[in-house]
Amino acid sequence: MPRRDVTVPWAGRRTELGPRQRVDSKEKRLPRKKTDAALNEPRRLPVGAEPRSAGVHFRVWAPRRRRVEVVLERAPGTESVALTPEGNGYFSGMVAQARPGSLYRYRLDDDKAYPDPASRFQPEGPHGPSQVIDPAEYRWRDHAWPGPARGGQVVYEMHIGTFTREGTWQAAAAELPGLARLGITVVEVMPVAEFPGRFNWGYDGVSLFAPTRLYGSPDDFRAFVDVAHAAGMGVILDVVYNHFGPDGAYHREFSQSWFSERYRNEWGEPLNFDAEGSGPVREFFVANAGYWIDEYHLDGLRLDATQQIFDASPVHVVREIGASVRAAARGRRTYVVAESEPQDASLVQPAEQGGAGLDALWNDDFHHAAMVAATGRNEAYYSDYAGTPQELVSAAKWGFLYQGQHFHWQGKRRGSPALGLPSEAFVSYLQNHDQVANSAFGLRLHQRTTPGRYRALTALLLLAPASPMLFQGQEFAASTPFLFFADHKPGLAEAVRKGRVEFVSQFPSVAAPDVAALLPDPGDAATFERCKLDWRECQSHATAYALHQDLLALRREVAAFRGEVARRLDGAVLGAEALVLRFFGREGDDRLLVVNLGRDLDLRHAPEPLLAPPAGKSWATAWSSEHPRYGGSGTPTLETSGGWHVPGHGAFVLEPSP
Repeated sequence: MPRRDVTVPWAGRRTELGPRQRVDSKEKRLPRKKTDAALNEPRRLPVGAEPRSAGVHFRVWAPRRRRVEVVLERAPGTESVALTPEGNGYFSGMVAQARPGSLYRYRLDDDKAYPDPASRFQPEGPHGPSQVIDPAEYRWRDHAWPGPARGGQVVYEMHIGTFTREGTWQAAAAELPGLARLGITVVEVMPVAEFPGRFNWGYDGVSLFAPTRLYGSPDDFRAFVDVAHAAGMGVILDVVYNHFGPDGAYHREFSQSWFSERYRNEWGEPLNFDAEGSGPVREFFVANAGYWIDEYHLDGLRLDATQQIFDASPVHVVREIGASVRAAARGRRTYVVAESEPQDASLVQPAEQGGAGLDALWNDDFHHAAMVAATGRNEAYYSDYAGTPQELVSAAKWGFLYQGQHFHWQGKRRGSPALGLPSEAFVSYLQNHDQVANSAFGLRLHQRTTPGRYRALTALLLLAPASPMLFQGQEFAASTPFLFFADHKPGLAEAVRKGRVEFVSQFPSVAAPDVAALLPDPGDAATFERCKLDWRECQSHATAYALHQDLLALRREVAAFRGEVARRLDGAVLGAEALVLRFFGREGDDRLLVVNLGRDLDLRHAPEPLLAPPAGKSWATAWSSEHPRYGGSGTPTLETSGGWHVPGHGAFVLEPSP
């Protein structure tokens, strides 16, 4: 990357010049003061406002402009300071009058003033002024934290605004020790980049360096991470690098090169990572990835919809993003997960083999097969799944079910070869924000199937070798729904509401007139409020909580479930809705997981080698989803001299017994 000078290590790559526009200004123009020492202080980021000993150093990419001024907003008026053009599309300078806490905007060509595209905080929302933030003011306590390992993770997805009644970082932090006691190892926070309105899922973010003001201050976010690390849990952040939200993104005012005309994006204008002027765009996003690791001590990222991050460059920007995370961690372990609808296995292959070098991929295939097995419904994007025992066995053994086969719902092949990937390269789930909300009324799994099937599939999720993920409240069978919600200005809100109705109409059952008319309005505050967890249910739904707690203890404490030998797992179909997984331990210390999602199964003959106990042993039931502790009705002996009897709607762990 070409450098303009050594004092600005993030110098940009390309210059764009646009027409100059001039208007009269009555505001006071103050001289920009700086010292040689201040100029030599290195920047943390290529753009944004960074406190220095001599004031605040500002840098912004605005190649379509000839003049950029920092406008400081402080009572009773404003003050402005012109930045120096670097000659490469960037403007920069030291402003002695600014300090941490100062509010500012950038005036472009003596015209309007806009918030900083790299603002670290927007206290009045995305349309208001930006605020100077000094990350060094927070005193970290996590110096001994090593970061999460790649394997052995149990992930927990949460939305800060609905995770607690208060919807703040501070309230969420209070619940973190409980998650650690449950067995969670990594918390995955849904996007927090500043967005318009009072509530949002977070995927409409526009100020990507600014955690939303709705959940608290930047230091509240840092304290949340500190508490998680003290409890032994990592924190990763869901980030959206495929589009900006539809309201409050002022990037085009600074440069036309932010967006690409080569591609089509499902949610807005595609970003420019590979055409003219793309260098600073790539730099912005790569720096953002490292920023969350550096200034917030996050342990990694979850990359939203990587298939919509279009880049034909020799080195894909996703690979650079992963490398930025590793570098910013400075030796700490990191965990980077990708969502890839087409199931691109190269994302987790090493960079030296042409991959992106990430750690794990979300596995929709497991979810889809399990949901069909649980509910019997295979409409829309579930239509290529039958929910059979073989699908569940294959998902446990190989991760993705579609690794290049034809996918009829899309009319094309889906997936890429992934047979050689380790189990920890997949994150499996029965619930996540999308899939719960796509049930029209935001119903949870336990509300869509029988209690027995719910418990059995939970056992399959939490004991199978892939990294399991729980969605907030799943551990106590939350009665609260998770619906799609987004607060926008009136015209946009109506468009969002219609778009949501159109999206869920791919499900014929949801498109039925008597259902479609009842779909919750995403812009209604009541929709958002209904989604807030009721933490009293952790006690009132104690059987569900005990189920998750005990299964995670088994996963953690039993060597065979930890996968400590190379040949970890094999599986077989036992009946129309029944399967067995055999987890191989050391010296014959194996475990069986028998799952029956149908009616009682009696096997007088069992010509399946995986059911054979180790030499000199027999099988004894070590755990049952039908234990009364979980709301079950009790468990008879599975293997007798008369054969196998597997109760319906149950899951059972068997261990060798002398």
